[in-house]
Amino acid sequence: MVERVGNGLRSRFLSFGGMPVAVLSAELVQRLARWKGSADPVVSLFLNVDGRQRPRTEDYQAPFELLLKQCAAKGNAERASADLARIEQYVTTEFQRGKNRGIVVFSSGEDLWEVVELPVAVEDYLVVNQSPHVRQLETILDNHERIGVLLTDKQRARLLVVHFDKVISRQEIIDPLPRHDDDKGDWGKDHVKAHSNVIGRQHLRHAAQAMFELHKESPFERLVLCAAEETAPDVIRDLHAYLRAKLIGQCNLPVGSSDDDVIAAANEYSRKAERAQESQYVSRLRAGVAKNLAAGRSNGNSEEAVAGIEHTLKAVFEKRVDTLLVSEGYATEGWRCGGCNFIATMGRKCAMCGTDMVLVEDVVEEAVEDALAQKCRVEFCADNADLDVLGRIGALLRF
Repeated sequence: MVERVGNGLRSRFLSFGGMPVAVLSAELVQRLARWKGSADPVVSLFLNVDGRQRPRTEDYQAPFELLLKQCAAKGNAERASADLARIEQYVTTEFQRGKNRGIVVFSSGEDLWEVVELPVAVEDYLVVNQSPHVRQLETILDNHERIGVLLTDKQRARLLVVHFDKVISRQEIIDPLPRHDDDKGDWGKDHVKAHSNVIGRQHLRHAAQAMFELHKESPFERLVLCAAEETAPDVIRDLHAYLRAKLIGQCNLPVGSSDDDVIAAANEYSRKAERAQESQYVSRLRAGVAKNLAAGRSNGNSEEAVAGIEHTLKAVFEKRVDTLLVSEGYATEGWRCGGCNFIATMGRKCAMCGTDMVLVEDVVEEAVEDALAQKCRVEFCADNADLDVLGRIGALLRF
């Protein structure tokens, strides 16, 4: 692993075949969102190279060539010709797919060259802008958090950490129950059972403690417990309070289950937890907006929440946002001020400072980038009708 520093952007890389490849992380996305380079534009490429969908090299290179043609048709290719040529060389001659299903490239003159190779597919996208397009990366992080899984019975436990449909860390604990073959019959059945229960209880405590130690070594955001109904309460009581707060589901999947079954169960609970969390955020947004209306604040001024594109963009500009909520797939054209960085759906003159504004392809992406740069939480909500009714975008506010 090597480290590169340049123009305020510091990232850690894994190097494959001489080509530095950035490791996807929340830190990387935030750094890209904060990136400010020279006057050179930034080219952002997202390309689906999933071998299950595009088995041959030409199956992903043909869509890439189409993206280049579409970019040229918009009149963006000329001002970023060198960056586009560099990206084309990487895709056509340097990239080796291996187990990757998606690739992301950011390029801007001498200041920026980032490659992120992903184990999940992405939506084909090529854009020339003044900043890196990070929304898809943030969505991937949002939908693929690390999940800890603890499978245990009274004498065996498996501890796993799942990320991107793979087990990235694992441990196994075996605390065999006593057989009492050599007690010469001196122990009664009740005594044997009580002793076995004590040993089993110690094992469950051991498994819970080991899960916390694993979390220290390989941190995860969510936890799934797989244990029988009669033993699960004991395990939960023994979990560190920090892990109990991360528990999102419980099932009776056997300790010996295959990795594929464990991953499937973990992902299902994680999806449900993500949708539930999104619903909670949107409920808070609805309540805040209702309070605005009840108080006659139709202009969106509130200490709790705003909804709709104009009010939300203004809140992002004013750095009032704690959590930005966006319907997946929502995009709309807009404007950014070159003077004060105000973003809005209406141009040409900035409503804040009067400076000429620049047309941007997706003002929602601009809002996401600004929010991430301010270290706000960003939630992309899938199929949430309540958020759609509120304008497909909104924000819970700091003040």
